Amino acid sequence: MNDAVIQLLVLAAIALFLVFRLKNVLGKRTGFEKPTIPAPRDDAPVRRDFEVIEGGPDRDITDHVAEGSVSAKALASMKAAEPGFVVTEFVGGARQAYEMILMAFENGDLASVEPFLSEDVYEAFLSVVADREDKGLKIDASFIGVRETSLEEAEFDDATSEGQITLRFVGELTSVVRDAEGTIVEGNPNEIKKQRDIWTFARVMGSDDPNWKLVATGG
Repeated sequence: MNDAVIQLLVLAAIALFLVFRLKNVLGKRTGFEKPTIPAPRDDAPVRRDFEVIEGGPDRDITDHVAEGSVSAKALASMKAAEPGFVVTEFVGGARQAYEMILMAFENGDLASVEPFLSEDVYEAFLSVVADREDKGLKIDASFIGVRETSLEEAEFDDATSEGQITLRFVGELTSVVRDAEGTIVEGNPNEIKKQRDIWTFARVMGSDDPNWKLVATGG
């Protein structure tokens, strides 16, 4: 083997060695690989790009009253005293109770709704019904529907665990007053009138009695 061939083989060997070393140092990249991020040491601070927010606003409450308001805090206390209490379900039930109680009052049949009335409210309603009967008057009413229901205020007594919720209702109905002979003395059977009421319901949260009672009325 002549000297030229030996030099060529030596140069080729050196070139292969350099290529091998460069490959080990640089690595193979395709252009689509994500850069490698070294795992943090146990003693290194962990960087967080976001925080998970816990204990945010309760939409069941803030859908009805302003966040952070006195009423919102009262409703939260009611839910703490009775975890199964849902404000939205209460409002829906109160809407139905409004129609039931209002029509019982109009028709003079308070016995059917007595369990849902406080003693004071029951006596006040009974007095009006008795006065109508003494005068020989009768109301002929037909309920059309509740057009608005809004939660106006909520209160909670920590000492007694009693919650009070005040709602504003706007209902629609037809109503006429007839005398003993059936003659209309007031109202028009074909006229739909709006009935606006502000009612307050109360209940001891966590008690075995599931019924809320109407404790105050206003217009």
